[in-house]
Amino acid sequence: MVKITDDYKKDKQAFAKAGIKVPTYSQEEIAKKTLAAPRWVHFGGGNLFRAFHAAIASHLIDAGKLDEGIIVVDTHDDSIIENVYKKFNNRMLRVITKADGSQDRELFAPVADAIYTGPVTDDTSSLEKLKDIFNQASLQLATFSITEKGYALKDAEGNFFAPVAHDIENEPAKPQNNMSLLVTLLLSRFKNGATPIALLSTDNFSENGDKLKDSVLTIAKAWQKNGFVDQDFIDYLSDDSKVSFPLSMIDRITPNPSETVSESLKKDGFEDADLIHTESHTTIAAFTNTEEAHYLVVEDKFPNGRPAFEDDGVIMTDRDTVNLADQMKVTACLNPLHTALAIYGTILDFKSISSEVQDPDMKRLILQIGYGEDLPVVQDPKVLSPRDFIDELVNKRLPNPYIPDTPQRIAADTSQKVGIRYGVTIQHYVDDPKRNPADLNFIPLVIATWLRYLMGINDEGEKFQPSPDPLWDDLHAQVADIKFGDANQDVHDAIKGILSNKSIFGNDLYVVGLGDKIESDFKEMLAGKGTIRKTLQKHLDEESKNFD
Repeated sequence: MVKITDDYKKDKQAFAKAGIKVPTYSQEEIAKKTLAAPRWVHFGGGNLFRAFHAAIASHLIDAGKLDEGIIVVDTHDDSIIENVYKKFNNRMLRVITKADGSQDRELFAPVADAIYTGPVTDDTSSLEKLKDIFNQASLQLATFSITEKGYALKDAEGNFFAPVAHDIENEPAKPQNNMSLLVTLLLSRFKNGATPIALLSTDNFSENGDKLKDSVLTIAKAWQKNGFVDQDFIDYLSDDSKVSFPLSMIDRITPNPSETVSESLKKDGFEDADLIHTESHTTIAAFTNTEEAHYLVVEDKFPNGRPAFEDDGVIMTDRDTVNLADQMKVTACLNPLHTALAIYGTILDFKSISSEVQDPDMKRLILQIGYGEDLPVVQDPKVLSPRDFIDELVNKRLPNPYIPDTPQRIAADTSQKVGIRYGVTIQHYVDDPKRNPADLNFIPLVIATWLRYLMGINDEGEKFQPSPDPLWDDLHAQVADIKFGDANQDVHDAIKGILSNKSIFGNDLYVVGLGDKIESDFKEMLAGKGTIRKTLQKHLDEESKNFD
């Protein structure tokens, strides 16, 4: 038996017996160097960081290309710091779960310190510790994996969240919000030499660096208005030769730790394999499981230098290329297929993505969307091949039964996603004089199925539990009077407000020739039980091309 805290250099064979690769570097030496001259801080100590960012650092240290590790900060859940960092000596085990059932297991130990700082109260020790780190000229970058919600300052009505409003109205001494915390740390850095720094968002949404910059400047300018900071600080944050906000495109499915993986680790003699459920409903463990495929494309804008990320597979490039790579993923080669599977998977009651893509109809659907309608118009970022990307997705990633992803998880917040997932491709067809958006068949079918999803009734005519969505109540109300079991009813007035809404799809779908087609598909799916599947099969039989 072996524990994650065992001496991995002295007991290398015990780890090897459990199938675990270990580092060659001294964790103690790396931690000592890091704390003396911190170089890299990361906010968000969850599963993605432990599977991806920590791996990059560990590999670079092992290769002699990085002398310092990472200081991890979590503002969401102190139990993460206590239960998976401090408890396990800041180590983590990454398990890559392959489609054939095999695993690659690797121990990482690049984290020099793990700090929790929630809303600051009378105990300012964590805040002062972070200020000391941010005051160091050696600090080159802070990276972030805090989810898109972590950057949000306002609610749906445009009002500041209460913690943000509190921070804006008070001096930057005891921040309650994580973005306010960041600006407080940057203010301390500004007052102690104003040395450059890069703030790199690696969260999975478009133009993530711009969102981070907007949040930082919104708080800083509010503080300026209230007399807490001067224009010089705003100028510092606005000058990308001083403070940069590089864009990134990241892609690696990293679900919660799996019971199946836990059991396999225990079977092979790894003791620290139990899952930990925190009070904030986070599931963590000493290990993290992730898929083999991974992509990270980063805008190379680091005014104080950076680690040699490219030596561990990170694609360093310019801003336009990052945007193209992101658009390729979000609007063509991944997310539109994911969203289609999420919508259909929920109302057809699939329990996993991997089982859903084994269904011939579902497989054919995503082939038609990806290869037939998206690929012909997507812009090639050159640093990644769109066709190779989608080939890997369809043939390796989605069918992997050892990545426990579900349609219901992906269906969350669909109202926020459906426009970008399909609206950009529709716009490409509008812009190209050689193409006609009315020739699209499967994208409008998915939109029609989303409308059917909004009714909250599955293909068996039974109510289902929708995934969380901030606009669910409003959208559900718009289709609430539509009757299941009647394909001849007039649905136009009920759904025209959605389909004509340019803020959702970028176009009035009636004007570009898709609205009536969507209405027709939607009505077919109202006829009775099984008509969602039958409508899909009809389209596949009549309009699909062979991409197998």
